[in-house]
Amino acid sequence: MTAVRSALTPLAPVVPGLAERLGIATRSALAGTVALTFDDGPHPQGTPAVLEALAREGARATFFLVGEQVLRSPALAAEITAAGHAVALHGHRHRALPRLPRRALRADLDRCAAAVGEATGAAPRLHRAPYGVYSSGALHELRARGLTPLLWSRWGRDWRRRATAESILATIGGELTAGEVVLLHDSDRYSAAGSWRATAAALPRLLEAVAASGLHTAPLTGPAEVAQPSGR
Repeated sequence: MTAVRSALTPLAPVVPGLAERLGIATRSALAGTVALTFDDGPHPQGTPAVLEALAREGARATFFLVGEQVLRSPALAAEITAAGHAVALHGHRHRALPRLPRRALRADLDRCAAAVGEATGAAPRLHRAPYGVYSSGALHELRARGLTPLLWSRWGRDWRRRATAESILATIGGELTAGEVVLLHDSDRYSAAGSWRATAAALPRLLEAVAASGLHTAPLTGPAEVAQPSGR
């Protein structure tokens, strides 16, 4: 059974229900809310554009930061938390976790946590793997450190070269429900150049959709705010 779970783990982001079986959270536990999450930053152009769009509507989100990008823009990482958003870990380098030996994985987590902590003063308890791909070893290491892995319930596929505000909204889909975790990106460091522009352009209409559903946005700061899957 362990071998089967290990083989299936990388499929969790794209196979409905598999994350649940593997004990990987995909939803928020905060009543009446939608959690907007942004990966791959901070980015010198993308992050300010996203922060501005969120500020206009008084919305708050969660940013999964990459350590090497935090080291490039520590003041920008601090700006995220100063604006009332939550920060979480996305690794020090944007590498697929199943390819990392355990020692390299531990070093990556240490460096990311140190970079984010120094820049923001936060001690994040949530983690999202690059590409959303975990290994059984990575899950074990995260949980041993008291970190909670979090994927998503909807995404905008906003990293693609041909992504537009319209395609992002269409991919996210119809009426949002309480507890949704939406995956977006505020950076093009590991995706199509300039893709963050479409994300920023989609945000006003996405926030309108959240409000039209009778919901509001809220940041996720720790495991108590995440809906724990029954497979855990």
